[in-house]
Amino acid sequence: MLSIETLILITGILLLLGIASNKFSARMGVPVLFLFLVIGMLAGSEGIGGIEFEDYALANGIGTVALCLILFDGGIRTPYASIRSAWKPAGVLATVGVLITALITGIAASWILGLSLWQGLLLGSIVGSTDASVVFAVLRGGGVHIRPRLANTLEVESGSNDPMAIFLTVGLIQMLGGEVPFGFGLVTLFLNQLAVGVFVGIAVGWTGAWLLRHIRLEAAGLYPVMATALGLFSFGFAAELGGSGFLSVYLTGIVIGNRRPIFHRGILLFYDGVTWICQILMFIALGILSFPSRLIDVAIPALMIAFILIFIARPVAVFICAAPFKFSTRELTFLSWVGLKGAVPITLATFPMIAGLPSASVLFDTVFFVVLVSALVQGWTLPTIARRLKLEVSKRHQAPVTLELSSLRNVDADIVDYYVDENCRATNCLIKDLALPDGVVIGLIVRDDQIIMPQGRSELQSGDHVIVMMRPQVRVLVDQVFANRKHPASKTLGDLEFPLRGSIRMSDLNLFYDLNVDKDKDATLDQWIRRRLAPKIPVAGDVVQFDQIAFHVRELSANGGIEFVGMVFQAAADSGDGEAEGAITKNGALAGDSQRSVEHGEEASV
Repeated sequence: MLSIETLILITGILLLLGIASNKFSARMGVPVLFLFLVIGMLAGSEGIGGIEFEDYALANGIGTVALCLILFDGGIRTPYASIRSAWKPAGVLATVGVLITALITGIAASWILGLSLWQGLLLGSIVGSTDASVVFAVLRGGGVHIRPRLANTLEVESGSNDPMAIFLTVGLIQMLGGEVPFGFGLVTLFLNQLAVGVFVGIAVGWTGAWLLRHIRLEAAGLYPVMATALGLFSFGFAAELGGSGFLSVYLTGIVIGNRRPIFHRGILLFYDGVTWICQILMFIALGILSFPSRLIDVAIPALMIAFILIFIARPVAVFICAAPFKFSTRELTFLSWVGLKGAVPITLATFPMIAGLPSASVLFDTVFFVVLVSALVQGWTLPTIARRLKLEVSKRHQAPVTLELSSLRNVDADIVDYYVDENCRATNCLIKDLALPDGVVIGLIVRDDQIIMPQGRSELQSGDHVIVMMRPQVRVLVDQVFANRKHPASKTLGDLEFPLRGSIRMSDLNLFYDLNVDKDKDATLDQWIRRRLAPKIPVAGDVVQFDQIAFHVRELSANGGIEFVGMVFQAAADSGDGEAEGAITKNGALAGDSQRSVEHGEEASV
């Protein structure tokens, strides 16, 4: 029995080796998961470390806690927009896709390993799901940058497919042990896993988000601790009720992350470290649990099963489940290749060992070998496959510095880093000429690792990082200012009203929002509205319609100048006779008794 001091020393050494292997992984392109597992194998009883560890229940516990925290972190970083864009294909892949993969792989495994059909299907179920920890690591920090909808589908699928894998694995183990009959009992188990996991995850998420926003804690460090407690509670409560704790904690993270808790950035930074510790310890512990000599014995059949899983089962499942959602053939091919396996299959492979099923050690060793093959072959080639399929998007450049706003109270503000490239609308523009909404502040410019304090006459250049502080409500409009000039500005920003200064020039609004104002483009917004309303004197509440945009006069200065204007993007009016709208007053009547047909929002005759 190792002393606690020795355990602490070993843990420190393993963490340092994990960090060193991550640096090696970044340089050589070898998947970090593969290196962590190899380090664990070398540290085990048959390696140079000589650590005796064959406690499958403890390994299962370590893997479960680590996966719980990794999934919670993944949920916190998943915006609702990602869910909306990907929940349908991801949901089908996470259920029907896992089932198809498990069936094909399981039938092949039963024949290759000489197992019964049910034992083969158990192995197929264990390796049927993609692993969230690996997918998150590869897509968010592994140098693979693909189209957003494709990345969102993979992330949501990997975060939500555990209920199906656990249902199939636990159900087949119980059936092989004679605890649950085949049929209605298995269906009930799956529905309970899904329903309870969803209900508890959302309920704890909403409650936790409210608590994090309204309970004032005296120490900033307690907010990440409280968030962690909520995630663990969500997992444990769902599991106690017979639901999927993994699905529950993932949904709890999504709800909390999108409700913007106090000290949100601090929570994310806290989980940057936590998830790395979890990944290193989890994969190394699972590596120590393996026996290389036993892996050699199953190498040939395991390679055959891995081949069928990677090249037949996963592609068949993807093309059946995702093709109806209008993915291209290249995207479906990439989805097929990113069926990455990791800690979840190895953790699930400990279930038969704990249950004492026949051939459990063969199942565990085969699963472990399949995970090694998947991590090495699929993980190593992902960047190349993405490039060959032409699915890569430009990498988001990371700012060399960050600007933080730390507060222990609710602060309605965002800090956003915009990268200015040669195609950005703001390139070569002075800060004072940016048509930014009122209340938006450029806090910092970083150029060639040098900090530039912004002033009105500061010119933005290609390669700059511009750190902007704003209210979340105006984020979509600021995004337009820093968008690619080759892409048309969006006119579907909803009915939100964005505050603009009256001193903004119409030429700048032209540049950043594609208004196509041909006349008076050198005038200020104040002058332009006055001319549209003439001979009427502007008052607060007046509205000027131009194309699909309404300008609301909101505030005037003491001398009658228009200080602030609310800009609202609207759906195109259906006039029925091709007439465009002219200047209108606050009661909706035209500012005059007559109008004529105008094109492209030109000024009406009044």
